[in-house]
Amino acid sequence: MIEKSSVAMPGRWRKPKQARSWVRVNRMLDVAEALFVEQGYAAATTKQIAAEADVPIGTLYQFFPDKAAILEALAERYTNLLIERMQVFETPEMLELPLEDYVKRFTEGIDSFFTESPGYRATFIEINTAMPEVDQAGDDLLMQAYKRILLKLNGAFTDDDCEAIAFVMIKAVGNLVWSASGQPPEFRQRLLLEAEQLSLNYLKSYLPEA
Repeated sequence: MIEKSSVAMPGRWRKPKQARSWVRVNRMLDVAEALFVEQGYAAATTKQIAAEADVPIGTLYQFFPDKAAILEALAERYTNLLIERMQVFETPEMLELPLEDYVKRFTEGIDSFFTESPGYRATFIEINTAMPEVDQAGDDLLMQAYKRILLKLNGAFTDDDCEAIAFVMIKAVGNLVWSASGQPPEFRQRLLLEAEQLSLNYLKSYLPEA
């Protein structure tokens, strides 16, 4: 059984303590996500988000002092969801696959997450430029999750190896897969194949020859 992840990132938004309040917060985040995708972060307003989420503006400000706090909350939610998706690749069935198949499944799984989550791109394009500290905090959590997977994947990887590999895979290959999500379909598929090849060759360079 895969446990759902729940990680915290530095931010200014206030997390609710009651389930009923979480319902309202998640509704506001869902609306904000849709507006950021549809019309862009700069054009969306807190008043519009509150109105479309059917909550008083005072309720929105109770949890989010400004629009940037909403963006931070979305970044945290997406990081949690991506780490949860990555946990699928810690199962015994996945870890027993040949490395080539494992890398292919992993790359396709992350690409599917980006496809299913258009708001991820809209959120992190803004985060990357306006809030680099939030972007880095998310990457740090993803690297921790990937390092944990590597330690299970092959006993030949040392702890130091895993730390370095996780950094490269998240910062380089992970960003390549993310960047591919904004490309035309044919070129996107080409980039995913490139990402698979880069990952496979890089991981193999750390493994003893058969």
